[in-house]
Amino acid sequence: MRVAPLLIALAALGCSRPLPPLGGVPAPDRALPALRLAEGHRQITFKWEYEEGDIAARGDGAVRTAFPDSARLDFFLGGGMGAGSAVLIGDSLRAPRRDLVQKYLPPIPLLWAALGRLAIPALRDTAVRIDGERLRADVGNPPEWRVTIQGDTLVGLDHVSKGNITETLSRRGAGVVTYEAPGARRRLRLTILRDAIGSFDASIWSL
Repeated sequence: MRVAPLLIALAALGCSRPLPPLGGVPAPDRALPALRLAEGHRQITFKWEYEEGDIAARGDGAVRTAFPDSARLDFFLGGGMGAGSAVLIGDSLRAPRRDLVQKYLPPIPLLWAALGRLAIPALRDTAVRIDGERLRADVGNPPEWRVTIQGDTLVGLDHVSKGNITETLSRRGAGVVTYEAPGARRRLRLTILRDAIGSFDASIWSL
């Protein structure tokens, strides 16, 4: 019997959080709104912090977006120790250094959520509820995604497996975006410094 992998799996499961009940008032006639990137070109600059277990790193970064579904991400390690880039177009993510994608970046739906775009896989059965100013929805049966929207803004997206939240993305006030994978003890936090109209050409999509 391979004990070590079993213990690792059990530890990861123990660190995940159960999906809480979907609160609020049922709204069976409401559909999830289409949350998209801002029209045109925009450039977002940010500071980032990454933690995985006892490992930590931080630095600066930038995202350039083009409506409706394109984004280029550039990360710079503090102290000029390194850099990495990735291009996200639709449901395709490319990076010269594949380890950057696998180690630091969230899966594609959660990465889009960090930019305010709702792009989860199409699934049957969506339960929508209204809780004050927030719309919450469980997508899938059993739920695979928990979506939280306030007004016209995506503020939370949880990935769910067997009733447990395995990954979560939150967008709070003051421009703080946090991705967490509790079972893997991973967290990536972005602090937005500037979000403005950008100007760039098609060459940025080539890596």
